[in-house]
Amino acid sequence: MRITHVSTLAAVVLAVGMGTAAAEPNAADSPRQAIARAYLDALVSHDASAVPFAPDATRVEVGLQTGTSGPQLSNDLENGIQYRIIQGIRDLTMSESGDTVTTHYFLDTGVGDLRLTTVEITETFVIPVDSIQTIEASITPVL
Repeated sequence: MRITHVSTLAAVVLAVGMGTAAAEPNAADSPRQAIARAYLDALVSHDASAVPFAPDATRVEVGLQTGTSGPQLSNDLENGIQYRIIQGIRDLTMSESGDTVTTHYFLDTGVGDLRLTTVEITETFVIPVDSIQTIEASITPVL
């Protein structure tokens, strides 16, 4: 019975779950910041076509590896159920030092117009030239 409930919720999320707010392009971004922003936009839009990943790109979220290659990361952004509940990103700040861009933002999740939770995220992107090599994310629930 519980599995049916989860499956029904997953179907609702897939049917309704397009995000509403993204990290809109900013003319003041450096080239590396624009790449990080493209990734954040893809979290909401589920369109990874503008996100340049290195073929061997990796992602680590709260200490667990969640991405092992650029193609896998792109596929997850476009098709991953874990991203379908993202409603939007807000209060984005970015800083850059060398080939590293650090982003800090709030991410809202929910189904349709119903907000379920908000988390505070800091993601560090290593972008050596013109593609994302690594992403490290820390996530803190907002109570």
